[in-house]
Formats: sequence, C-alpha cells, structure tokens
Amino acid sequence: MDTTPRGYEQVDRERFVQEPPKQQHRTPFERDRARIVHSSALRRLGAKTQILGAGTGDFVRTRLTHTLEVAQVGRALGKTLGCDPDVVDAACLAHDLGHPPFGHNGEKALDAAARDIGGFEGNAQTLRIVSRLEPKSVHPETGESVGLNLTRAVLDAACKYPWTEDATPTRPDGSPTRKFGVYEDDLPVFRWLREGAQERAQSFEAQVMDLADDIAYSVHDMEDSVVHNTVSLGVLRDEGRAREIAAHARQWYGRGDEDALVEALRRLQREPTWMDDYDGSHRALAALKDMTSQCIGRFVGDVATATRAEFGDGPLTRHHARLVIPEATAQEILMLKGIAVHFLMAPRERKPAYRQQRERLTELVGALVELGDEALEPHFAAMHREAGDDAARTRVVIDQIASLTDKSAYDWHHRYVVRRRDQAVASSD
Repeated sequence: MDTTPRGYEQVDRERFVQEPPKQQHRTPFERDRARIVHSSALRRLGAKTQILGAGTGDFVRTRLTHTLEVAQVGRALGKTLGCDPDVVDAACLAHDLGHPPFGHNGEKALDAAARDIGGFEGNAQTLRIVSRLEPKSVHPETGESVGLNLTRAVLDAACKYPWTEDATPTRPDGSPTRKFGVYEDDLPVFRWLREGAQERAQSFEAQVMDLADDIAYSVHDMEDSVVHNTVSLGVLRDEGRAREIAAHARQWYGRGDEDALVEALRRLQREPTWMDDYDGSHRALAALKDMTSQCIGRFVGDVATATRAEFGDGPLTRHHARLVIPEATAQEILMLKGIAVHFLMAPRERKPAYRQQRERLTELVGALVELGDEALEPHFAAMHREAGDDAARTRVVIDQIASLTDKSAYDWHHRYVVRRRDQAVASSD
C-alpha cells in the first residue's frame, strides 16, 4: 500500500540511508515528525533563550515554546495550501534545533570562536543535528551516524537557508545576511536533499515554515514586550516614536520603507482588537492574547488567499509553487518585529550580562579545546577521539557547547573555566 501523501512522489519520501520496510499505519512524514518530537535536541530547547533568558519569568517564551507556536502556525497554513501538514510540522519543530545557549547572542560567540573552521550558524547546525549528531540511525556499511535519517522532503523543508556560507546572498539593502544552511563537511547530505531543486530556492514547505517563524516571533515577541517590560502600545500613536521603531526594523532586518512601515502600524492600530494600554489584569491579558491571535489569523489568511489566487486549488508542494506574501502583510509583520527590537532586543544588547554571556562561551571553547575528550559527554568524546585533525576536534567541541542549555553553559563554564582558574591561582601561591 502506497502511503505517499497526495502531491508527493517516491523521491520525496526517500531517506539518505535506506531503512527496512515498516508497518504502513503511518506515512514516512508522520515518522519524521515523531523522530523530531522524541529527539533530545528538541527537549533541550525548553531551557534555551528565545528573546528573554530562560528563567526570566513564568510567562516568558523559551526556544521550545516558540518552536511549538511556529509548528501550530505552520501546520495550519500548510494544511490550507495543500502541502502535507506533517512535512511542515516536522520542519517547524526542527527549525531551531541548532540554536546554542543564549540564543543569537551565543550564536555570535560560537561563530567568532569557530571562524577558522567554517564558523557557526544555527541553521547549519540544525542540519548537522538531524543528519549527524542526534542519535537514532547509523549507516549499515560505515557505522557512521546519520542522525534522524529524515526523508528528503522533510530535510529540504527544514532547510531555511539552502546555501553554503560562500554563497550567502545579500539583503535588499546590500548588507550581508551571514545566514547559511550547511557546513562544508555536511555537504554530502545537503547535495542529496537538494537533488532536483533550483540553486538557493527554498522548497514550498520551507517557505511556509519560514513565514510561520516570522509570524510567531513578530507577534509573540511583541506580546512579551508588553507583558514583561510593561510596554504601553499607546506610545506608538506618537509619530516620532513610530518612526523610531520603523528605523530600528530597517536597521536590524535590512529592508522596508519607513513610510510604508508606519502606515502598516496604522493599519494594525485600526483593527478592533488592537489595544493601546495594558495594566496587567486578567482582562488585559485576555485582550492581549486575543489581539495576537487575530494578528496571526490576519497574516495567515492574507497569505493563503494571495497564494491560492496565483497557483489555484490542489496541493502545493516541494518545488512546484511559491508562497505569495502580499507586501502589506510583509510590512505589518516587519513592523511588529521592529516593536520587539525597539523595546526588548536593542536595549538587551547594551546590558553587561549580554556581553558576559559571549565571554563565557568563548572561554569555554578555549578550555574544552585544551582539555579534549575528557571534558566532553560520552558520545561527543567518542567523536572527538575519532576526529582526524585539530579542526575536526574543534568542531566537536563547538557541537558539544551548542547542545548545552543556558544553565548548563553557566555550569560548564564554572567547572572548566572558573574552577580551573582558581585551582591554578591556588597552586601558584
């Protein structure tokens, strides 16, 4: 019995390493989603930073809760457009697996520490995790890990930036994105999953995942700004403040027209559920949740309508269609992201603790490179011993540190940096 969902072919459900036949009560894409749900990498996201650090408060989103919200938005949009909901759901669940402790701040630190071996990028790390690091499947001939051994369709859908670092495109304003999806030593699986795809073109499901990510964090990071920082959205009625936020959005994301962004904000403010004032009451929190829910519905509905208008009915899958995002919708999403930048992300970067996070990770990389396999978790220690040169061993160290949660990163720094430093001082006295 063929369990390939409508709109997909046999090639889409192939795996990098062929597996023995299984009972046919689930599609290959349902199996992929289950493999990601049960992965240790997904569990760790519950203690990793989204925007505000894990542990900042009970309300604050972690990287895991953000991931679940992205999956909900993506699954709903994908189902509406006829691509397999499990392919989109799996891609959304996987999309942030490669993020290190301390979120994008930790990503900057590891990228600097790994410059000589190809850098660090969270999306490239995601591919590395699902195709190599996560323990699930091994190659029957070589015995090497092939990670979760996901299908071609799901791997491609999880590939947000389908290019190498040296092929990274620029932003609309000409600035570099510094975003890429694969390290050099993971190119074999990347080339396999991209067979038949146009160079640097996202699959349709990857486009859905990418938009779901944009929608989720634009809306929910704004919500966190209001609740955690008690931001009054009423200040956005001031033209000067609105333009400050538009400028911040353009500065951080390298796109958008200031006048168009301000007008996008005014459109959102005209919606009946928009709220200017938040007093922390149950009623206010419920109203805020309703506003964010309506924003999500508005964006998803507008994109689905525009995409169907261009590509018609029927399943839209893989590299046979593209997501159509109306310019007005893109500007509204970008302006919401600008609110989070203005009130949360930009002020955060000026705090000493933010700099200290990068310093701790940098020092930890140095300590683990020096200590070698004796300081690593068993499976990383085995990879370290099998590595053929110093660059490969350093990459294992980066893999180990990237896997840590925020708390674990602090603990490891204390154990391997602070304690060793104190012992060295004591022995010299």
